[in-house]
Amino acid sequence: MVSLQENNDGLWLPLVEEFYSIQGEGCNTGKAAYFIRVGGCDIGCSWCDTKYSWNADMHPMVDIGVIAGNITAAGADSVVVTGGEPLMWNMSPLCDLLKQKGISTYLETSGAYPLSGTWDWITLSPKKGFLPMPEIWLMADELKVIVEDGTDFEAAEEYRKMVTGKCRLLLQPEWSRYTAMIAEITEYVKKHTYWTVSLQAHKFMHIP
Repeated sequence: MVSLQENNDGLWLPLVEEFYSIQGEGCNTGKAAYFIRVGGCDIGCSWCDTKYSWNADMHPMVDIGVIAGNITAAGADSVVVTGGEPLMWNMSPLCDLLKQKGISTYLETSGAYPLSGTWDWITLSPKKGFLPMPEIWLMADELKVIVEDGTDFEAAEEYRKMVTGKCRLLLQPEWSRYTAMIAEITEYVKKHTYWTVSLQAHKFMHIP
C-alpha cells in the first residue's frame, strides 16, 4: 500500500458524503453524531456496503474549514469520521479544527495506515490481509469484528489478544449475512461472554 499521507497536508479531504444522524453501530449506538465519509480505500472487502467510496478521485476535495462549518451549522457536538479508510489521509488538521470548536472526534478505521489526528474514541475494525499498525491496537476503544462466516470467530480471537483490557469487544454480522449468521454469533457470545453483539441498528431504523 502506498501512503497518501505523504502527498497531502490534510487541509482538503475527498468528501464522499456528510450528514447528521444517529450512530448505528458499536458501543455508541443511539447517540447523535455528524458523519463524514472520506474517500479512498485499497483494502477492497467483498462485502463492503460503501464501495462507492473506494476511489478517492471520484469525490470532490473539500476544504476542512467548509466541513467544520457544516458541522457547526448542524448543531452537532460529535463527529464520526469514516470511509473508505480515513487514515489514508492526514487527519490531524481536521481534528485540531474540530477540537478548537469543542467537538468530540470519533474514528472508524481498519487501522491499516498510520494513525493521525486526536481522537476521543477509536473504533478498530481489522480486515483480513491488512492487519492494523501496531500502535493502533493499543489505542482502540472498541474492537469491531465483522462476521461473514464461521472462520471470522478464529480471527476475532487473534485480534482480541492484540488490544488492551479496556477495549470493548464486538462481533457484528455482515449485513447481507445477518439472517445466516446472527444465531451463530449469539451462541458464540453466550459461550465467550467477553464479546458483545453489535448490530447495524441504523439499517433496522431505515436512517442513514
